[in-house]
Amino acid sequence: MRLTRSLFVKTAVLGAMAAGILAWQPLHAAEQAVVIPPPAQDQPASDALETAVVAGGCFWGVQGVYQHTAGVVSAVSGYAGGTKATADYRTVSSGTTGHAESVQIKYDPKKISYGKILQIFFSVVHDPTQLNRQGPDSGPQYRSAIFTTSEAQRKVAEAYVAQLDKAKVFGKPIVTKIGKLDAFYPAEAYHQDYLTLHPSQPYIAYNDLPKIENLKKIFAENYVEKPTLVGQAKATN
Repeated sequence: MRLTRSLFVKTAVLGAMAAGILAWQPLHAAEQAVVIPPPAQDQPASDALETAVVAGGCFWGVQGVYQHTAGVVSAVSGYAGGTKATADYRTVSSGTTGHAESVQIKYDPKKISYGKILQIFFSVVHDPTQLNRQGPDSGPQYRSAIFTTSEAQRKVAEAYVAQLDKAKVFGKPIVTKIGKLDAFYPAEAYHQDYLTLHPSQPYIAYNDLPKIENLKKIFAENYVEKPTLVGQAKATN
């Protein structure tokens, strides 16, 4: 049986997930992280908070990684690439909306750069060579994408993809789509902080918790043990 998220999300919404599967533990990660060089071109630090938006499969794990990343003051799961009218989980899950499950990352550029955000994205968050899928989940809503919020971000992202492809660090071409962010729509409340709130859920345990461990091992200087949760970020902003 594939540990697809759709097998679990309905029961999670209904509150039944905690009842019967808490003892399940994975033997290994579903996907392995790849050690990659930092970007040769990066965005200079500024005094104000910056925003990055990325999509790399199920937003539970993507959000979880950045909530454990030093310098990130907020990581919110949501939708990007489609319209406001279709920005809800049930509709996005149809794969027909243009949306990708995404995470909006607000960060302090004096503590972490946009290039480092992307290095973590390509290294431990997901496999950027998978087209319209990620791990057990398939469909354009799970695509690999970077939604840029400035011309400077676009240049850094495009240069980094070219750098990594030239170095052949993945063995296959990167399929990550890079495009301008039109709008970001936060996901439903039950999707926020999901990794932290449901660490024993099989999908999380198998697909996402290994990403946190890889962040801790590969980016030790960027790792923080206590996650910055959505509720806490709202209280401090």
